[in-house]
Parts: sequence; structure tokens; C-alpha cells
Amino acid sequence: LESVEHFLFAAGNYNLEAMARMMTDHANVGSVRLKDGESVITTMTIQNYFDDVKKRTTRPYFEPVKEYTIHLNDDHMAFVRADATLYAFGVPKSHNMDYFTLMKDGESWKFISLSYSATPIPEDEKIFDLNMFGKNYAQAWCSQKPEFVSLFFAEDGSLSVNDGKPAVGRNEISKVAESFMTAFPDIIVSMDSLVTTPKGTEFHWTFTGTNTGPNGTGKKVRISGIELWQFDDNGLIKESKGRFDTEEYKKQVKYGVEN
Repeated sequence: LESVEHFLFAAGNYNLEAMARMMTDHANVGSVRLKDGESVITTMTIQNYFDDVKKRTTRPYFEPVKEYTIHLNDDHMAFVRADATLYAFGVPKSHNMDYFTLMKDGESWKFISLSYSATPIPEDEKIFDLNMFGKNYAQAWCSQKPEFVSLFFAEDGSLSVNDGKPAVGRNEISKVAESFMTAFPDIIVSMDSLVTTPKGTEFHWTFTGTNTGPNGTGKKVRISGIELWQFDDNGLIKESKGRFDTEEYKKQVKYGVEN
């Protein structure tokens, strides 16, 4: 399950390098999609899939799995079916049935094939889910794609950190995300909780990473904080006010996190 969850996490961020490390060189991809009431079947090699993705404008998605079915063959081969729903910015888009074939390679599992069917969610069931929005937002912070983070904001949205000058607009918000992603190439942001208050939605997070970017100290950092969100009518962040312990952050960057 861990291998599949890592793969879906990387796929949602279109992290092709991470996906490639988890797959054999000659892996293949198959899909079945409904288009104009008819099923469209596509098959390709994983390399062709990567080449196709590089030509497209991508947007992050989040694909939580409801149920797994797993079959093991002598601990050397595994067949996994994952019943999942694909969300984009908190809105369910399709019900997916994902199928994976994995082979044991030393101490790790490698994907040798994957296929999926995607059934569109009816329009009246495309209901915004705040929890899925928050998890997808946290996942985007792990993408090394700062523009993915800014897509969760309205075009004229703003992000401020510790009462600093707000970054207004997606380009400026991308720069804020990029500064952290550059300083911490292994950045991981997890959602701790979401709390709805009269002042807005509180997104509680924990950030971990190693400061190995340009002029970095090489120290590991683990810090928690909060963003206070206001949403626009389209379910995107209109305003986010972020806050974390700056002194503790600077201390960890210099000396590392205490175990």
C-alpha cells in the first residue's frame, strides 16, 4: 500500500522523476475514459506517457483511495486494485478504478504496469469538500512546482506570512512558494487539521525539510504553523494570513531540529 500511495502522491503532483524511480523502464500505462458517451481506450509505454505530460499544461489533483484489493504471489509480485476518487481543488471530478502490477526488486517494489478507468462524477454531485481541498493544497506544497500552490488562490488572491507584506496575485504567490521549495528541495507539508471559525478557515500545517538549497546550512527543520483562509465564490483562497514561530524557524535552520 505504501508504494501505491507514494505513486499516487507523485502522480497528483506530476512529479515525473519520482514516478520514474518507482517504475521499470518498460512499464506501460492503460486507461479507459468516457467521452461523448463512449469508452475511449488508450495504451502507451511509461516513457510515452511522460513525453505526453511534458507537452501539456498540468494542474494538481488529489486521489484518495477508498478501498484496496491486494493479491500477492510468493512475495515477488503484487496485484493491487484501488477504488479512488479524483479531486481537483476540493471538487470531485471522477471515480477511478486503478490497477497496478508490481514486482519485488531487491527490498523495494517496482511498478511494471498500471491502468485505470475514469467515470465522470455527475454535475449535481460535484460538491466542494474543504478537507480534500486542504489535503490537495498540502500535497501541492510538496511538488517543487510553485505554480501549483498559487493555483489554489484566486487570480487576485493574497498570501502574507507573519504580518509581512502580502504577495498579491498568482505570480507573487508562486515566488513565495518557490523561496521555500528552493531552500528545502525535500520539503514536505502535511495538513494537521482544518478548523472553521468566525474569522475564517484555519489550515494547521507541519513543514519538514532539509536546508540544502543555495547557501543552505544542511540542517533539518520541522516547524508547525497556521494559515487563516478567506474563500472567494469559486472555492479558491481569496486571502491567506500565515503565521509560524520565526525565531524557532531560524534556530532550526542554524542548528537543526531537536529530536
